[in-house]
Amino acid sequence: MKKICTLLLLGFSVFSGFAFGQSIDARLKEQGIELAPPTPSLANYVKAVRTGNLIFLSGHVSNRADGTGIKGKVGKDLSPEQGYEAAKLCAIGLLSSLKAEIGNLNKVKRVVKVLGMVNSAPDFIDHPKVVNGCSDLLVKIFGDKGKHARSAVGVAALPSDYAVEVEMIVEIE
Repeated sequence: MKKICTLLLLGFSVFSGFAFGQSIDARLKEQGIELAPPTPSLANYVKAVRTGNLIFLSGHVSNRADGTGIKGKVGKDLSPEQGYEAAKLCAIGLLSSLKAEIGNLNKVKRVVKVLGMVNSAPDFIDHPKVVNGCSDLLVKIFGDKGKHARSAVGVAALPSDYAVEVEMIVEIE
């Protein structure tokens, strides 16, 4: 009976895509993601504010680890797939700031809300497909805890012509 239970647990672990007890850092590593320390804020705001068990994260733009960014209008200068990658970079930046604020991403109880803003051409209508770059990564990293409420909107411009900006609210334990 013990062997059957062990096999069932292992099978569930593989089926669900998450090994029991696997840390968030291990899941990030599986995705080839290394979180760099967050860059300082460029104006009179902070990257994260904690109130009670909620963390409100400021908008993060589509920056790569080397400091370069994905810029331009999705639907004009960039394809939806490039926009998706830009949104994924936003998620990585958000996770970096979140880790700096709480110390350990295993403390995340739930990603509550994501707001994705896409710098888009006037006739572009696939904003949700772009913001999926962020949402998909959050679910890969946190599993069901990464499923969230979300808004995905198109905007006429973003600071410095970045392709995507995302903000997030997270509940922690």
